[in-house]
Amino acid sequence: MLNWVVSVPSVPGDPLSLSCRQPGVVLTDRHFTVPLDHADPGGETIELYAREVVASDKAGKELPWLLYLQGGPGFGANRFVGRQAWLDRALKDYRVLLLDQRGTGRSTPATRQTLPLRGGPAEQADYLARFRADSIVRDCEAIRPEVTGGAPWTVLGQSFGGFCTVTYLSHAPEGIDTAIVTGGLPSLDAHADDVYRAAYPRVERKVAAHYARYPQDVERARRIADHLLTHDVVLPNGHRLTVEAFQSLGLMLGAGDGSHRLHYLLEDAFVRTPGGLQLSDAFQEQVQALLSYAGHPLYALVHEAIYGQDARPTAWAAERVRAEFPQFDAAKALAGDAPVLFTGETIHPWMFDTDPALRPLRETAEMLAARTDWAPLYDAERLGANEVPVAAAVYHDDMYVDTAHALQTARAIRGLRTWVTDEFEHDGLRAGAPRVLDRLLALARDEA
Repeated sequence: MLNWVVSVPSVPGDPLSLSCRQPGVVLTDRHFTVPLDHADPGGETIELYAREVVASDKAGKELPWLLYLQGGPGFGANRFVGRQAWLDRALKDYRVLLLDQRGTGRSTPATRQTLPLRGGPAEQADYLARFRADSIVRDCEAIRPEVTGGAPWTVLGQSFGGFCTVTYLSHAPEGIDTAIVTGGLPSLDAHADDVYRAAYPRVERKVAAHYARYPQDVERARRIADHLLTHDVVLPNGHRLTVEAFQSLGLMLGAGDGSHRLHYLLEDAFVRTPGGLQLSDAFQEQVQALLSYAGHPLYALVHEAIYGQDARPTAWAAERVRAEFPQFDAAKALAGDAPVLFTGETIHPWMFDTDPALRPLRETAEMLAARTDWAPLYDAERLGANEVPVAAAVYHDDMYVDTAHALQTARAIRGLRTWVTDEFEHDGLRAGAPRVLDRLLALARDEA
């Protein structure tokens, strides 16, 4: 049972906050107003939402703060129940702030429904250009005095949240007491082309490992791909299931249990009907949930923009670079006896045609892809002089973040300690429960 109370804010100016109890924790809603453009503090504002979490037996105590930056881009912070996953370890030492980064979760949303309020595609693209790591870090610094009273906080960044943490260390290290990064050390200078040129071979290795574990899936994937090349399949939510969309299910292979979940998905794909074999309703229902960007359109809109740092446009880098790897062409694979390869964390222009949640935003996405005024996100000189304790988990052959890029960045950040492991995939912070955070905190504190 949840017990709800309205609490009087402890910070002047903070609106009344709604608190509730879950097993072992007290949750409190926090709301903040920040500038849309931090270079214009007197201009338009947006709202941020965060959830404060504290252990029930420490609710009245003074505790240091830990800010959690979620992976993405474009995802709200985890909605934990009780002391799940890494949160259990964090709550032993900290009061935790789970921030919905701008445009996500309960913060001012940016979706096909809300973006037309900005105007046309050009105005929407200008608006979304302010939703990268640099703006997120400035948001964090704007709210930190309200939350901590001005004290620096520990920052835990998962995946894209780790990218944001490196930006934080570049531009406002005075706001950080300790930095913890899991699966999120970005290249400091790679263009999007470089990122995807390194990514496709990693994805191919993950697919090969999946097929080695489940050899029966080679034929299953070929049958599904062949069906999609010869049939026009529209999922119940209006999503067009093309062969390229099917291949993008390889995104699952970056998680610890992803190969197993993909296997179970493929094994029940077809059902016999009076009209012959068809993709089953159960299969289609699962696939549409996996492929839809309705709940996180920012992921598709600004994903390549997180790699933009100069006058070079990203220009649909994943799509262009894919042409350098013809083994990912499903039609060519089916013409011979090669396996159909799945793809990974890549965004393509065709997604803005197949997904009904993205179709109205196609022109906006094109403008973002053509943009040539991206500001640098990282300061190599400042990182080289870093004085903040930093520890980072680098997952060996991480499908989402290139290991070589991550280790190069680790060497560039003064004092950073790495834990390189093949025990986990990209979701190690979740899958490893308290162990991963415990190990990294010990490294950062020189206790390990």
